[in-house]
Amino acid sequence: MKSVLIISLILLLAGCSGKGSNVLMIAEQGSFAVGGTVLKDSLGHTYHGDHAYVFYQKPVDARKYPLVFAHGVGQFSKTWETTPDGREGFQNIFLRKGFPVYLVDQPRRGNAGRSTETATISPAFDEELWFNRFRVGIWLDYFEGVQFSRDPEALNQYFRQMTPTIGTIDFEVYSDAYAALFDKIGPAVFVTHSQGGPVGWQTLLKTKNIKGIVAYEPGGGIPFPEGQVPEEGKVLTLSKKTEGIEVPMDVFMEYTKIPIVVYYGDNLPETDERPELYEWTRRLHLMRQWAKMLNDLGGDVTVIHLPETGLHGNTHFPMSDLNNVEVAELMYDWLREKDLD
Repeated sequence: MKSVLIISLILLLAGCSGKGSNVLMIAEQGSFAVGGTVLKDSLGHTYHGDHAYVFYQKPVDARKYPLVFAHGVGQFSKTWETTPDGREGFQNIFLRKGFPVYLVDQPRRGNAGRSTETATISPAFDEELWFNRFRVGIWLDYFEGVQFSRDPEALNQYFRQMTPTIGTIDFEVYSDAYAALFDKIGPAVFVTHSQGGPVGWQTLLKTKNIKGIVAYEPGGGIPFPEGQVPEEGKVLTLSKKTEGIEVPMDVFMEYTKIPIVVYYGDNLPETDERPELYEWTRRLHLMRQWAKMLNDLGGDVTVIHLPETGLHGNTHFPMSDLNNVEVAELMYDWLREKDLD
């Protein structure tokens, strides 16, 4: 508290204040591990692993609900930090709006790489595939009007934030860790991306402290009532899994209890000529069906296709695209509308 007062005094003496200026005032920050398990061998030796790593910041005059950010496949918390082309990401954008921000590396990823499983990591020459699948363009041609910098250094940074999974992909392990985080910090809003989408759906069932979910281009593990998965949810994805999963009706009803908003970007083709692109179109269609089903049962789910709001050219990473400030404003408006600010 003393340090905050000193900083405020310095700013006042300099003729400026934290609000309405470029100065970002942080009242508290830190990091910790959460969740995980402890293994013990026959001799009693222990091994701590499968926890999440969390870095948090709380601005001066913080709003009531923190934002917890979950990354997607092949990523870690860098997703939400400085953009590949060097601008502020959602971390700073929402800190400036007064939200406490929690950036998470899920178990077996990034700073939470202490896995309980044996794993071998080998270089995979797959960047061309990700360039296409993340809808930057068709290698190496960028989509016309795409909201991704064409500076070669931006693409270099983009690929360097790719991070391997140490062990198998396990949504139970991931959601256990996130649930432990919400239980630790109290009520908060869950902001997920891509593979983080199904992590969010599962985490909601394990904690009472999720007040709302914002999902950017979620993929996989979409819960539907038993016997009611739409045909599009039964198609095998490029990962050889079905998009929809069946859950009991009482579990499905849990998704009617909080507000949820889902965003998808641009360049979603209406034909399956390129499966790596059409997969996102199918997901948009499926999430709209999911939303209708929940809303008919009293839920509050909104699915937004960004081009329909006037935002064009967004990739699979709208939070770091060139128009990420406008994308953030849409989310901020939704948070205010749902009294989550």
